[in-house]
Amino acid sequence: MKRWGLFLLRLTTGWLLVLWGIDKLQNVDHGVAVSEAFYLGLASNTTLLQVFGVFQILVGAMVMAGLKRNLAYPVMMVMLIGGALGVWKSILDPWGWFLDGTQVLFYPSAIIAAATLVLYGTRDQDCMTMDKIMGGG
Repeated sequence: MKRWGLFLLRLTTGWLLVLWGIDKLQNVDHGVAVSEAFYLGLASNTTLLQVFGVFQILVGAMVMAGLKRNLAYPVMMVMLIGGALGVWKSILDPWGWFLDGTQVLFYPSAIIAAATLVLYGTRDQDCMTMDKIMGGG
């Protein structure tokens, strides 16, 4: 059960990065709007967003394959935990009872952030990976 659970967690978490990367390439205006709304406009340059989108796709593919996990997982953690920090109000108060500008649909960002920690902490137990097949751990 653990083997399949880690595999599915890795697959779905990596796929999320791939989807977000594709979104930055397909719908740059959406990426700019997200950057403006949640990340202080730090990545509102369209070229920068597209480069980051390609990077997200590559990291997501590496995560899904279980390739170079000692490199890919920390990068994924920065992206997904950083994403959760951007919507911290929605994590603390999903229904907006005390904080303005929250949405219950952003609460799963906390779960995704926790998933990255689980994947990193159990990477030595995840045996269905390209790293294991290639003898790299």
